[in-house]
Amino acid sequence: MGNFSLDPGQLARCAELRDLARRHLAPLAEKGEPGRVNRPLVAELGRLGLLERLFTSGALDLCLMRESLAQVSTEAETALALQGLGAHPVHAYGTRAQRTRWLPEVRAGRAVAAFALTEPGAGSDAAALALRATATDIAPLEGRGELRDQPRRDPHPPPPPQSWLLNGEKTWISNAPEADFYTVFARTGAPGTRAGGVTAFLVPADRPGLTGTPLDMLSPHPIGTLAFDDVPVTTDDVLGEPGGGFRVAMNTLNLFRPSVGAFALGMAQAALDATLAHTARREAFGGPLKDLQTVAHQVADMALRVESARLMVYAAASAYDEGADGVPRRAAMAKLLATETAQHVVDTAVQLHGARALRRGHLLEHLYREVRAPRIYEGASEVQRAVIARELYKEAAP
Repeated sequence: MGNFSLDPGQLARCAELRDLARRHLAPLAEKGEPGRVNRPLVAELGRLGLLERLFTSGALDLCLMRESLAQVSTEAETALALQGLGAHPVHAYGTRAQRTRWLPEVRAGRAVAAFALTEPGAGSDAAALALRATATDIAPLEGRGELRDQPRRDPHPPPPPQSWLLNGEKTWISNAPEADFYTVFARTGAPGTRAGGVTAFLVPADRPGLTGTPLDMLSPHPIGTLAFDDVPVTTDDVLGEPGGGFRVAMNTLNLFRPSVGAFALGMAQAALDATLAHTARREAFGGPLKDLQTVAHQVADMALRVESARLMVYAAASAYDEGADGVPRRAAMAKLLATETAQHVVDTAVQLHGARALRRGHLLEHLYREVRAPRIYEGASEVQRAVIARELYKEAAP
C-alpha cells in the first residue's frame, strides 16, 4: 500500500479538473433546472473525456475526479458519478452486445444511466428486494416444414432465451424517471432466498410496462420512483449470471463507496476554503475573526478532520485498485468517516459565517443542502457501521 501522497501528475490533473469545472461545467450547471437531468451538462462531461475516464481509471482516480469536481460544482460531480454508478455494471458484467449498445452512448454523454436498487421496503437491507422477476415460457415456432434441400436442423439447438416479467416498484432512484436505461435488481429466486435469489437486468427506459414518477427532493438532481407492470426481460438483458445480482450490486458499491467519501471531501474542502477566506477578512471584536482563539481552533479542527478522512478515502480506493484484503471494510470506513466529517465541517463553516451563509445562493447554503444526502445513499452511516463490525468479526474468526 502507498503512503497516499499524490504525485505531481495527479496533483496537476486535479488542478486541471477544477479549472475545467469552473470554465465549462459550472456555467452549464447553473442553467440546469432543479430536479431534471441536465443533458447539456452530461454531454459536456462526455465532450471533455471525463465520462470515458469512468471506465478506464481505477478507484483512486475516480475519487480524485469526484473530489476535484465537487470543490467547484456539485452538480457536475453528481452527473458524472451517476453515469458511472448506473453504467459500471454494464461495463463490468455486461455481454458484448450490451456493452456495444450502451457504453459508447454513455461515454459520449448521449445516454443517461441509472442504478435501480432501492425499494420502498428494501433500502438499507439490499437483500430484502421485493421486485419480482417471474419466469415465463416462450412458445416454440411451429408450422414450418423443412424443405428437402435445406440443411438439417441441429439435433442439439441452443435453448431459447429464458424470459421474465418484472413487477414491483423502485424508489429514491437518482436520474429516474429520465434515464435512458436502468440497472435493475430483481428477485428471481424463491421468497426467503435473499441475496442468492437476486438477478441484475439492463432495462431500457422504453420497455413496455415501465413508468416513473419524479419526487420533489432537496437534491438538485432528479430522483424518482419506477413502477414495473409486466416489464419483459430475457437472458439477453441479464448482467452477470441469473441469481448473481447481489454480487453485481455489492461489487459496484465497493467501488463507488470510497468515491462517495471523495464527493463529501470535495464539499468539505470547499467549505474549509470559504471559511479560511471569510475568517481572515471578517472584522469582529477589534480584529479579524482568525485572531480569536475559539475560531482558529475550530478551523484547525476542520482541517484535521478533512485531511484524516482524505487519507482513509485514498487508502480504501488504493486497496480496491490493488485487490487487497478487506475492501468491503475499508470502503465502508471511508464512506462513513468522510460523509460524517463533511457534515460536521460544513455545519461549522455555516456557524462561523453566520446568517449570510443561510442566504439563498450562498455557497454554504448550497453545500448545507447537498452534504446531507451522502450520509444516507449507497448505504446509510448505520449500515456502514454494521458492515465494518461484520467484516472485523469475520477477519478475527479462527
